Amino acid sequence: MAILIDEKTKVLVQGITGREGSFHTKLMLEYGTKMLAGVTPGKGGSEIYGIPVYDSIDEALEDHPEINASIIFVPAKYASDAVYEALDNSIKLIVVITEHIPVHETIKFVNYSKITNSIIIGPNTPGIISPGKSKLGIMPAKYFKPGYVGIVSRSGTLTYEIARLISESGLGISTAVGIGGDPITGTSFWDMVKLFEKDKLTKVIVLIGEIGGTDEEILAEKVLKNKFSKPIVAYIAGKAAPKGKRMGHAGAIITGERGTYESKVKALSEAGIPVAKLPSEIPKLVKEVYKYW
Repeated sequence: MAILIDEKTKVLVQGITGREGSFHTKLMLEYGTKMLAGVTPGKGGSEIYGIPVYDSIDEALEDHPEINASIIFVPAKYASDAVYEALDNSIKLIVVITEHIPVHETIKFVNYSKITNSIIIGPNTPGIISPGKSKLGIMPAKYFKPGYVGIVSRSGTLTYEIARLISESGLGISTAVGIGGDPITGTSFWDMVKLFEKDKLTKVIVLIGEIGGTDEEILAEKVLKNKFSKPIVAYIAGKAAPKGKRMGHAGAIITGERGTYESKVKALSEAGIPVAKLPSEIPKLVKEVYKYW
């Protein structure tokens, strides 16, 4: 098993004919992801890598009603319209690669996704990969080997580095999800770890956080309150960041006493979640919390 995507995931690419969309469509196709259709208004009737291109999702679904996921490479100016089009066509998993979408627009379509019972990953995400099954994103697949460790992360490059360390240690990954680095995202750490808790393949969860926001602290509170059943280990980026200065992602904004490196580590530790000081410590911590490798 895996979470969110597997061999049965049937994908639509919004913005397939753009530079980023076409480049990553090719890589996802080569990985084995089932890419059924693409959408670029005005390019309907063409093909790219043998994938038919349509002017709208409605037209694509007429020929491919089995589509159940979309990945969006549409520029920020038009990305919200693309998300609404996917939601209005009952696509239940939407991965929004696009960054620089205005926060007020993200708030609106994330709220709308709750009404339509759809899952939005992102914006500003590297996507999702279930190694050996499917890839819906821009991550370099060579760093992700099949295994039993679930990864949920706010950072793209750290996800790749820690996935490489886990894979090289012989552990491997069930699914890796980048929830996105923006202040508002479609899913939270808690949303993802709940999915991992139900997944029989996943034995341990690795959480990759960073300074800013309160998502890690909220997760720690919920783990304590709900008696979470699977072991979690964590790494928080930003320990050396100068105080009072925003670093990295738009989501890396510290407010008050929460959102700091210290507050996140304290909250996670109190919830029984060990926090690595360096990414290289993650495989060792994973082996310590789960003894049955």
